[in-house]
Amino acid sequence: MNTREMAAEYRLAQWTQALEDRIANGENVKEFCQNRGVSRNTYFYWQRKLRETACKQLALKQAETTQRNLPAQSFTEIRVAQPAALPETTQRGLILMEIGGARLTIDSTYPMAVLAAFLLGYII
Repeated sequence: MNTREMAAEYRLAQWTQALEDRIANGENVKEFCQNRGVSRNTYFYWQRKLRETACKQLALKQAETTQRNLPAQSFTEIRVAQPAALPETTQRGLILMEIGGARLTIDSTYPMAVLAAFLLGYII
């Protein structure tokens, strides 16, 4: 961590404590600003910064929790039927898949990017 990051963290910690003190003392924003000699703009700037930081930390925690709760990656065997084994109604150029008991049939003109996105969403 460099000096600039340390200074930013220090300022955030100082303002966190100041806003906690304001609430604990029952001061409104106007009283707080007058007692500390800061402008309302400064107060609301730091309040916004603290909220943004809290939201980022919450999002990181949620992402970590989600990541931990994901099942381990696994592979599914895909069996390719020989042309003679395909039903008579099957046309060449069709892709047939069975995932978790659901059957998916798409023709070869279906956009592969959409199929890939669907499969990634299903797997993840």
